[in-house]
Amino acid sequence: MKKTIRLGIYGARRGGDLGRAALLANADVVAICDSAMDKLEERKTQFPDATLYTEFDKFIEHDMDGVILANFFHEHAPYAIRLLERGIHVLSECTSNSTMAEGVALVRAAEKSKAIYMLSENYPYMKFNLEMKRICDGGTLGKILYAEGEYNHPGNGKNISNKKYLNYFPEHWRNFLPRTYYVTHSLAPIMSATGAIPRRVTAFSCTNDEPIDNSIATASHISPDVAAIIMTKNDDGSVFKFTAHSSFGAHANSYRIAGKRGQIENLRGMGDKVMLRYNSWQIPEGREEINLYEPSWHDEDSELIEKTGHGGGDYLVVREFIRSITDGRKPDFDVYFATTMASVGILAHRSVLDGGKPYDIPDFRSEDDRRKWENDDLSPFWYSDGRAPTIPCCSINDYKPSDEQMRLFREIVMEEKEKIK
Repeated sequence: MKKTIRLGIYGARRGGDLGRAALLANADVVAICDSAMDKLEERKTQFPDATLYTEFDKFIEHDMDGVILANFFHEHAPYAIRLLERGIHVLSECTSNSTMAEGVALVRAAEKSKAIYMLSENYPYMKFNLEMKRICDGGTLGKILYAEGEYNHPGNGKNISNKKYLNYFPEHWRNFLPRTYYVTHSLAPIMSATGAIPRRVTAFSCTNDEPIDNSIATASHISPDVAAIIMTKNDDGSVFKFTAHSSFGAHANSYRIAGKRGQIENLRGMGDKVMLRYNSWQIPEGREEINLYEPSWHDEDSELIEKTGHGGGDYLVVREFIRSITDGRKPDFDVYFATTMASVGILAHRSVLDGGKPYDIPDFRSEDDRRKWENDDLSPFWYSDGRAPTIPCCSINDYKPSDEQMRLFREIVMEEKEKIK
């Protein structure tokens, strides 16, 4: 079959993973851009026909239909806007915008562009989450009242090699990441399954007050928070409770959706298995009161799905992007879906800093709402252009690593700064 979509990749490491999925989905990878030449050379073996660039300004001139944005987590919006202005389709990995003002600018650019914007959020495409959506769409749960999402990803602080790979200089975004910002993996699956849109948010943090071991280089993370418990009131009256990116023990991606007649959840530590339960007096035909099972892929590409990462989500999110381009239709996770989730993460952090104060989530379809936030550039991050944080990244405003911890970090970890970009 002839490949019809020509894709570029900005950010060779994670972008290359999605690029492999793009090849399976019958697209070509024609250009790759990254500031680290060694990462480009590694990807050249996988994409031998791709042109390599170290400068975005030259990369954007390449003849391509769409770009997978996989640069630093908090720096997607400015590049997405430039691509949309040139009519180049955008698949943006992780979060769409790191400030409220960026969200406003991104939506305005997407509305003016003929190109498609899609968030590359892969967790809703995991097998158990697709099954939850299928059950919700079937209506047997009744009116959806409540849902939970948990992306819990603890790391071993003594794993120095992991630190060198992920947090390799003091101002790296992961070192300043509030526990609410990386919200898409926990929130997107329940938004996708239920169709509910968050409209008001409140949050509280969970803090680890144990002393950090000075003998290891763990202290680059400028926060003792291990989780933020977030709740939203949604446009349909339902309530969500979720954690964004948490790191208490033990690792789990878990979700639960509860309706008036029943509920469905995936089971922690049991792979893709789900538990579907109904009220004993409202059991639908063909079901039992309690149904424990592993769902199947209801998809013609099941073999290809299994070849990619994140439970097959990498393939499905890229395929959705490509099909949206070729069919000329709105993708699953468009710019409004993306900026709503980013706003939840940003304003949940404001709630944490304000002791749980609730914040209204703007509707970025409304120009009135957009004007309220178009100048809000508050951010907990350092940026590649040298901009410094303007708000604290954690619930303890004066928290910082000790001089000894930072010395160890610089001595043990920063030697890798120029090797990994």
